Amino acid sequence: MISTKGRYAIRVMIDLAEHDNGGYIPLKDIATRQELSKKYLEIIVKDMVAGGLLVGASGKGGGYKLCRKPEEYPVGEILELMEGKLSSVACLADKNVDCPRKSACRTLPMWTEYDQMVHDFFYSKKLSDLMNSSK
Repeated sequence: MISTKGRYAIRVMIDLAEHDNGGYIPLKDIATRQELSKKYLEIIVKDMVAGGLLVGASGKGGGYKLCRKPEEYPVGEILELMEGKLSSVACLADKNVDCPRKSACRTLPMWTEYDQMVHDFFYSKKLSDLMNSSK
């Protein structure tokens, strides 16, 4: 399941893309437009800046903006930064998990295929696709 952190990160990114005027956009404006808690968004955008999705500036005229064009952001990149690897089962989520049944597991190929489909789906969607679909 995708948490609010991942979903809200996508909403922030769409908002920044749609309101891009070349300058920084204050977080309070995004929070107001998206009807989200500014406090919670502060946590989210901090991770997004650290992960290289956004740039931020503090002080007068500060705020956040995208580092790239909307068509250069796969949704999968945003989700994986916020959620971690999108895996269906523990043995695929963490390469350090040593499952004793791995070599004999009859369901592992199915989970592997499913995870690849999810990965491919989210990486085929760009931020710009979501902007265009919401209007």
